[in-house]
Amino acid sequence: MRLAFVAADTVEAQGARETLARRYGACAPENADVVVPLGGDGFMLETMHACQSSGLPIYGMNLGTVGFLLNAYRPDDLPERIATAQKVTLYPLRMRAERQNGEVSHALAINEVSVFRETRQAANLAIAVDGVCRMPELVCDGVLVATAAGSTAYNLSAHGPIIPLGAGILALTPVSAFRPRRWRGALLDSRSRFAIDVLNGRKRPVSAVADSTEIRDVRRVEVQEDRSVRFTLLFDPQHNLEERILKEQFIP
Repeated sequence: MRLAFVAADTVEAQGARETLARRYGACAPENADVVVPLGGDGFMLETMHACQSSGLPIYGMNLGTVGFLLNAYRPDDLPERIATAQKVTLYPLRMRAERQNGEVSHALAINEVSVFRETRQAANLAIAVDGVCRMPELVCDGVLVATAAGSTAYNLSAHGPIIPLGAGILALTPVSAFRPRRWRGALLDSRSRFAIDVLNGRKRPVSAVADSTEIRDVRRVEVQEDRSVRFTLLFDPQHNLEERILKEQFIP
């Protein structure tokens, strides 16, 4: 089994990479059978984006803080752990963001696509789903579309729902909604197409963020799941991602 070890820019992660490379050998990601990221969830997302075109399976080990998308770090029996790991397939969101000046940018999001106000003034947004305007005016700090994998991240902090893997659902969650004040978001089919139009964007500028890619001063953001891109993550059976997401729903 050819392994490619990549590590976050921390002393602990870099030291672990050197230790594992000496013990198991190492190769470049383009020549590997499995990529092994060492770091936290943020670095795991960076690695997934970097491996987007290769389609290589990814077995992450946590040397960060939360490590929701990673396995526990243990240097022993690594090939055996990878061989018996369970596979989870994730599909990202594709964001198309049009700026006020007409420029168009595209980006992928594994966790969520978010739209945020840029200044002290609240954002003024209109939201359409599959071509039908469902929210003609939302005054808020922002709104996000989250995948099941990302539902326990920023979406949960914004009081959005936790979504089981395989449910075929995306979460549409407002951030500090001011009007309508009681709106808490929606659960929608993963095949849904979202369009978020920025109302009065020159006075109330808005940014769009797909994971770590930010596009500023947008006037329209379109989001939909991209089934042409898939990520394969490997998890130890006792730390399966689906079980972790399920457990999150029972944490008081």
